[in-house]
Amino acid sequence: MSLSFCGNDVNNSYSVEKGVLNNGCFVDALNLVPHVFLLFITFPILFIGWGSQSSKVQIHHNTWLHFPGHNLRWILTFTLLFVHVCEIAEGIVSNTWMKSNHLHLFLPAFMGFIAATTSVVYYHNIETANFPKLLLALFIYWVLAFITKIIKLWKFAEVGLGVEHLRFCITALLVVLYGLLMAVEVNVIIVRKYVFFANPQRVKPPEDLQDLGVRFLQPFVNLLSKATYWWMNPLIIGAHKRPIELKKIGKLPIAMRSLTNYLRLKDAYEEQRQNAEDLEKSPSIWRAMYRAFGRPILLSSTFRYMADLLGFAGPLCISGIVERLENNTEVVRMNKTEDLPFGVFFMSSTQLLQNTYVLAVLLFLALVLQRTFLQASYYVTIETGINLRGALLAMIYNKILRLSTSNMSMGEMTLGQINNLVAIETNQLMWFLFLCPNLWAMPVQIIMGVILLYYLLGFSALIGALVIVLLAPIQYLIATKLADTQKSTLDYSTDRLKKTTEILKGIKLLKLYAWENIFCDSVLETRGKELTSLRTFALYTSMSIFMNAAIPIAAVLATFVTHAYISQSRLSPAEAFASLALFHILVTPLFLLSTVVRFAVKALVSVQKLGEFLQSEEIGDDSWRNGDMPVSLESCKKHPGARNRKQPLRYQMDNYEQPLRRQLRPTETEDVAVKVNNGYFTWGSNMSTLSDINIRIPTGQLTMIVGQVGCGKSSLLLAMLGEMQTHSGKVYWSKLPDSEMLPDYLSKNRYSVAYAAQKSWLLNATVEDNITFGSPFNKQRYKAVIDACSLQPDIDLLPFGDQTEIGERGINLSGGQRQRICVARALYQNTNIVFLDDPFSALDIHLSDHLMQEGILKFLQDDKRTVVLVTHKLQYLIHADWIIAMKDGSVLREGTLKDIQTHDVELYEHWKTLMNRQDQELEKDTEIESQTTLERKTLRRAFYSREAKNQIDDEDEEEEEEEDEDDNLSTTTSRRSKIPWKVCWCYLSSGGFLLVFLMVTSKLAKHSVMVAIDYWLAAWTSSAPNEQNSSFSLDANATNISETIRNAEHRSYVPVFVILCGAGIFLCLITSLSVEFLGLSAATNLHHNLLNKIIHAPLRFFDITPLGQILNRFSADTNIIDQHIPPTLESLTRSTLLCLSAIGIITFVTPVFVTALVPLAVAFYFIQKYFRVASKDLQDLDDSTQLPLLCHFSETAEGLTTIRAFRHEARFKQRMLELTDTNNTAYLFLSAANRWLEVRTDYLGAVIVLTAAVAAICSFYGLQSGLVGLGLTYALTVTNYLNWVVRNLADLEVQMAAVKKVNSFLTTESENYEGSIDVSQVPEDWPQHGEIKIQDLCVRYDPMLKPVLKHVNAFINPGQKVGICGRTGSGKSSLSLAFFNMVDVFEGKIIIDGIDICKLPLQTLRSRLSIILQDPVLFSGSIRFNLDPERTCSDDRLWEALEIAQLKNMVKTLPGGLDAVITEGGENFSVGQRQLFCLARAFVRKSSILIMDEATASIDMATENILQKVVMTAFADRTVVTIAHLVSSILEAEQVLVFSTGILVECDSAANLLAQEDSLFSILVRTHK
Repeated sequence: MSLSFCGNDVNNSYSVEKGVLNNGCFVDALNLVPHVFLLFITFPILFIGWGSQSSKVQIHHNTWLHFPGHNLRWILTFTLLFVHVCEIAEGIVSNTWMKSNHLHLFLPAFMGFIAATTSVVYYHNIETANFPKLLLALFIYWVLAFITKIIKLWKFAEVGLGVEHLRFCITALLVVLYGLLMAVEVNVIIVRKYVFFANPQRVKPPEDLQDLGVRFLQPFVNLLSKATYWWMNPLIIGAHKRPIELKKIGKLPIAMRSLTNYLRLKDAYEEQRQNAEDLEKSPSIWRAMYRAFGRPILLSSTFRYMADLLGFAGPLCISGIVERLENNTEVVRMNKTEDLPFGVFFMSSTQLLQNTYVLAVLLFLALVLQRTFLQASYYVTIETGINLRGALLAMIYNKILRLSTSNMSMGEMTLGQINNLVAIETNQLMWFLFLCPNLWAMPVQIIMGVILLYYLLGFSALIGALVIVLLAPIQYLIATKLADTQKSTLDYSTDRLKKTTEILKGIKLLKLYAWENIFCDSVLETRGKELTSLRTFALYTSMSIFMNAAIPIAAVLATFVTHAYISQSRLSPAEAFASLALFHILVTPLFLLSTVVRFAVKALVSVQKLGEFLQSEEIGDDSWRNGDMPVSLESCKKHPGARNRKQPLRYQMDNYEQPLRRQLRPTETEDVAVKVNNGYFTWGSNMSTLSDINIRIPTGQLTMIVGQVGCGKSSLLLAMLGEMQTHSGKVYWSKLPDSEMLPDYLSKNRYSVAYAAQKSWLLNATVEDNITFGSPFNKQRYKAVIDACSLQPDIDLLPFGDQTEIGERGINLSGGQRQRICVARALYQNTNIVFLDDPFSALDIHLSDHLMQEGILKFLQDDKRTVVLVTHKLQYLIHADWIIAMKDGSVLREGTLKDIQTHDVELYEHWKTLMNRQDQELEKDTEIESQTTLERKTLRRAFYSREAKNQIDDEDEEEEEEEDEDDNLSTTTSRRSKIPWKVCWCYLSSGGFLLVFLMVTSKLAKHSVMVAIDYWLAAWTSSAPNEQNSSFSLDANATNISETIRNAEHRSYVPVFVILCGAGIFLCLITSLSVEFLGLSAATNLHHNLLNKIIHAPLRFFDITPLGQILNRFSADTNIIDQHIPPTLESLTRSTLLCLSAIGIITFVTPVFVTALVPLAVAFYFIQKYFRVASKDLQDLDDSTQLPLLCHFSETAEGLTTIRAFRHEARFKQRMLELTDTNNTAYLFLSAANRWLEVRTDYLGAVIVLTAAVAAICSFYGLQSGLVGLGLTYALTVTNYLNWVVRNLADLEVQMAAVKKVNSFLTTESENYEGSIDVSQVPEDWPQHGEIKIQDLCVRYDPMLKPVLKHVNAFINPGQKVGICGRTGSGKSSLSLAFFNMVDVFEGKIIIDGIDICKLPLQTLRSRLSIILQDPVLFSGSIRFNLDPERTCSDDRLWEALEIAQLKNMVKTLPGGLDAVITEGGENFSVGQRQLFCLARAFVRKSSILIMDEATASIDMATENILQKVVMTAFADRTVVTIAHLVSSILEAEQVLVFSTGILVECDSAANLLAQEDSLFSILVRTHK
């Protein structure tokens, strides 16, 4: 058939006798003109433009200026493209009715499509180049197109064509669209004035885009890029080459920053407060949230509704395609065309929709649109949720900074509550916001679905819907049960962690006493409870998964069986598969609805908690009735809530009555920095804590506040700082005289007070940051402060000096070191007033003296700073310029020491006696000095081991890299994108092969049965028609008989269908159970093995592995293995098998599909490969930025008084906003990456559906129509599951890292517990005498390290008291560990009572010796448990031990006696008492050998004397080896071993060694005395 533009049906196609415009073909040709014009004009411009831009490959985004009407233009152009597609389809289908081909029916439409596409590309390029003059071309095009279409429409109307003809409607639509686009263009001209106006408008890009740091471009790109996340491509593809770092994701756009959102939410919240009639009623957070973030939620809901409605196009199109194919009729071409208007065929819209190809294209477009809208809806809600979270965090933080101190101290608002608000409640609200469009979208979706089902299947559809609706509440029930079980699991795991932490902290003691198995069993017992809870959790989870999979099967079964028996009409394939697709759509909202409702309930609770918190008491308003003076208006605007409490109202008047005031002010107050008049202060209760306070703090002098414990010294400082509530009275802060007025840039410090609290508070930052605390760094000053606080030796020990990060709450420093850093912070600040609250409490005498002399007297007094010092050390009173003595919350005396000496002799005498007592303690100085040395020693140990471990960690990482030598980019790339199959296998194998086998077989069986069900349905529905045609009889009776036969035959398919569905439901149950229990079994085995390995690891392992790292394996990693891997694994296997079975079925139905599969598979491979790497990086960033944010909140809440005293609220707020924004950026990028993936996989799915449909239509002949329906229904499910495959794969990869980390610990070597002698060969009472022979002993900690003891020989007689001494690091403690075979004895031996200890089983050896360690270790539990965990001793024996340790009377007074509770770490006893408990513990074990390892290092004189006495009497008949820190404690010893660098240099009695002047022992005694 020849092609011609106007067709050659009739001869007058080209004649224009009736007038040019009355020839339809000519009008169509006229319509070509604008399109051709646009292509001719734009192509050269685009090529020239692109040519010139090729040098700068990517234009920088600061040129992204959107012209006015940007989004509208994109929407109109997309609509235009869609209408053109309809026009092309209509033209082609109309053409098939004609006798010859009429190109003019579709060619202009096709050219219009190309021109519209070109217009978008052209516009986008002009916009990025910001060159609006070139828009004129587009303007001209729209005008021409508008005119030509108007002519066409007018001609159609003339001939009498109307709305019932599709081409008329399309033309009318095009007229409207071209008109609107023309209007948009006119609008740009009017606004930008780029043409026809004298002065064009200059426009700057948005502020965010001028800041090169903003990398999150979603708000700034064009609509297409917004919808497909095209702008994410460079980031996601780049992640493959090198990991995404924080720098790469940059800053947030201004509109998304927490400050912007905080102001929006706060305004909405405060507005209610101002408009409220009832002042008592608190503002509603819900309303505030709606006012601030309602619009985006409405937008998202609109998108969601559009997506849901488009979702129903799928089933309807399938129904249409299958129906048309079933009743296939050949199109009859028209012979007579003369009667037709313009000589061509005009069709109605229904005729067009009967074309299967048109339906296939429509299905494709509907899918693409539906998915685009759905992802847009997700994105908008997630962005809004993140914005809301940022705003709420800022709101909570602002509130924390204003919380009244009494609230915190009286326990009304605990740290835990605040942390929960930050970590849990804000996230609950964020999640609720993510899900809330579902609340109103889902009911609509369900109702629509049921209506369509009813339309397709009639009454039986309602039965199926009823099944779904009735089973939905069970889903909800299971969901609530799951939440409860999770709570109880959490409690058990917290308990288990607590026990594990205790074990790890006291591991040395447990090993020395051979108690590790007892404690291990107690952890396993708790783990048992946790596993029981996890088992319940697994059961409920599998029930939930089972319900989710079984409900659609049950619904389909009920529907089709009912239909077969009730309905008169036969079920056609079209109806069957359309309803099958509808059931699939219906299940999702019903399943999700339970989750959404649960989140809504949680959100209600969260909002209530937030409301209570925001209404809690604040500081300031109540306590400073005498007024506030703003710092400065500007800073207040910047930081809402930064107010100055220190400036009373009367000084605000200064400006007005200055001359008057100056004369009036009495001279004696000139030199007062702070003054309190008639102060009554309270901590929130009605009782005054401080009463009748009248004091003055002289300027530039040292004031000391003294008094007994609990008399209100600290409270007085806090009252002056405005932290307490004032009942009555006033606090006045003096203003600086004009002469001393500081320049503006320093004035911010003017009313700030440098304050060192009693409980030291450190930031999670470097040592230097903690000391400078936001002040500019001044090297000289810094050095002076460090020296004054004697921090240099401690800093030298830290691995990175003062750049070392101090852990959360300063965990890796001792109390004294933390306190000195806090004091250093106060000294370093350039403030006029310094408050020091008992800075000496954790320091020994030498450090205290040094700090007093160098820091307070010299450094601060030289600066003429006003110092207020609270202290118990009365010997410093002589340095005080002014003394305030407190008693029971009121001031006892105030004045100089001389005043008090003359006026209050009694008080002075009392102080003198106390001073004498303190002087006696001074004699212990050498002994206490050891405390600091001890702290430094611990620090050195901690960091030495940390470094060693870090090296090992680095080596681990390097090993992976060294697998191939040339570690260039490509190899790291391939390693990053590899799936860790090895680790996965390791996980599965630890679950047990039987369960793995069960899981795999049941999964495969389930999916096979699911396919069989649908295949059977296809066969069933396609079966009957043949007989309908054959049994055509005139006999009515015969017709009835054949009808009955047909129905019987039709129903014969039912039993098989029922059996298959039943099998499917049963297999769903089996698979969901097998996966969950496989996960549980793996979790059980991994934790059990891990615990056993760690507990039996050698001591060296704990020295070189940081505690935090081991604990992480037991907390975070175990939690992931317990709860997160099983559902991910289930979801992954399910979605993968669904996709594979779908592709299998499509290929089976239409083998042609395989050819299209190859490019699709390649595309899918690359998408998942790039996404997995980027997603992992972004996930890591999200996790790593979350922790600092939570830490910052808890730090602030802990250090409130300090922050407020320093006036650093604004700085901390700024830091909080930065941390929140950083975390939000990471989270936004992560969600944008998820959208990037989903849009791409969804489009791939749509292409699969299109190819499947086209393939089925092309090769339909010889196919059952039921099979086509089957193929298309499956193709539709692929779109839902493709992205889940990738998402789950990425999640599983991240989660498998936990298994890998746990595995890395499972390779740890255990200690050799066996020994070469059998236990039965060791006498029951060994060692009976306590004789020790050391022969040529060489010891090292690790085969890699140097020996710490070299060739030691010694002999200790039974019952002898032996002292071992030497300088630090000489090997004293190593010898004590060698007795217990805790270190590597690689030469020589130790023989105790004739047995070589290295041959003994470790359990036997360690259970027969006793040791008292330098650090007293107690475990939480009863006193009985601490003394005798094995429960082998009688109560009498325990009381006897306590009596010997001088603890009996104290224990008797405790509630419960021996069963009295010891808190974690023994915190409810003093260090001395703890040491005595350790002594009692050693005595309970009646061993003939006792080793004391520096046991007196951390206790006071009194306790030490008790210890010495006990050792001499109670252990008189036993061998006692004392490793001495202080030589003075072993002067009585019968034998002294002196070590130096691992060699035994002297061995004799103490007296003999002292007699030798030059012996090392006498030198040690002299230097230590």
